Amino acid sequence: MHDSFGSSSPEDARHTVQRYEQMLAAQEAVFFDLSDFELLIDHYTTRHEYSRALRACELALDQYPFSHELLIDKAQLLAMTGRTQEALRLIDEVALVEMTNPDVSVTRGLIYSQLADYARAIAFFKEALTSPEAEGRDDILFNIALAYQSWGKLRAAATYYQKSLALNSDNDAAVQELLHCLEETQQLPVGITFFQQAVDADPYDARAWFNLGAVRYRLHQYEPAKEAFEYATLIDAQFFAAYNYLGQCLVAQGAHREALMMFEQGFVAGEPTVEALCNMGECHEKLAEWPEAKAHYQRALELDAEADEAWYGLGVILCAQDRWFEAIHFIRKAIDLYDQSGEYWLGLARAEYEVGNVVSALEAFERATNAEPASTTAWVAWAGVLQEQGHYEEAADLLRAAIEADPTDAELHYRTCACLLSAGRYREAYQYLENGLALAFEKHPLLFELLPELAGQRALTQLIEQYRK
Repeated sequence: MHDSFGSSSPEDARHTVQRYEQMLAAQEAVFFDLSDFELLIDHYTTRHEYSRALRACELALDQYPFSHELLIDKAQLLAMTGRTQEALRLIDEVALVEMTNPDVSVTRGLIYSQLADYARAIAFFKEALTSPEAEGRDDILFNIALAYQSWGKLRAAATYYQKSLALNSDNDAAVQELLHCLEETQQLPVGITFFQQAVDADPYDARAWFNLGAVRYRLHQYEPAKEAFEYATLIDAQFFAAYNYLGQCLVAQGAHREALMMFEQGFVAGEPTVEALCNMGECHEKLAEWPEAKAHYQRALELDAEADEAWYGLGVILCAQDRWFEAIHFIRKAIDLYDQSGEYWLGLARAEYEVGNVVSALEAFERATNAEPASTTAWVAWAGVLQEQGHYEEAADLLRAAIEADPTDAELHYRTCACLLSAGRYREAYQYLENGLALAFEKHPLLFELLPELAGQRALTQLIEQYRK
């Protein structure tokens, strides 16, 4: 919405919102200055409370019926609430009077984005950019990028996210969407170049260092990512998100004790976030410090009873202590809150299997692989259960699915070989053995761990020796 109230202090804004809501509750007549109405509209819009924002806009128009700014706001809010045709009719009426107003073009762009007519939306956004009166050019560029992304044109979207960030590097949403587009198009190194240029332009820009760290973290370059986040915290000691990412880098490197210290600095003293508490709980969990882990997860639930990560964490702690029946309750609670996590379903599958609920375990394994088909861990665990049950061919089928997800994982080929050998399908088994030997010869002892009785087979030993370099 229009920034006509930028001079209002946070306290003034809170007072205006409280007074407005009290008048509505008392069913009193509502009278405010135009700038106050704009403040109210923005307050509700930024909280995605579009119906409330629209009501405030309509009350404002009752008082200021000839305000083109309010009419433009109303058109945008109608679109946000799904009333796109009404929005189009209204903005077309405004355009007859405000023919050169860039906000009209922006609003049309937003409406056509809602209608999934991305080509027309982008044309209107670009039209707005040509106006010398256009304000918030970074936001317009961001909207162009969003339209391209929704259209499936991720490379073009990435280009416009970069243009938007060049004008305003503080837009976290633009950073995250840019990284997503670059990751999907396998162009993350482009992000390193872009954010490195920002760092070179201003080495004391904490946000630039943070963004550089974020892209390196996505590339699993944890040490240089850690250095970038450290620079961000040195420049801005209150950069809490950077401490959180520092902790994540240390977790990825297995340094859980050091990660704990970073997570403890990732929030205002005495005001921990749910995310920080869960991260700290997981660190204690990895260190087998069960009471401390439990305390952090429980504290997270005190702040948010629907924190699924905390429920799952409590389940993991109980699993680690072989308290399987109790663990199932907590893991199921996490799944009730969020059922799209392959990790949660896999945890449930393992717990159900430990208590003898084989059917429930197999169902949970299936849900785990449906949620995250590219993750091989669930496929391997599911195959292991079937193998223990003597269902060797079914286990081999599951491992083939895992190989489709990651054909370069030698261990998957060795495991498939073991299943096929157990099923008596020797020709196929040797094909997978040869694949495994070609990918990683040094991992072949896994085959003998799975099937110790193979160790004395001369023909198999000779085949393996052919691949020794």
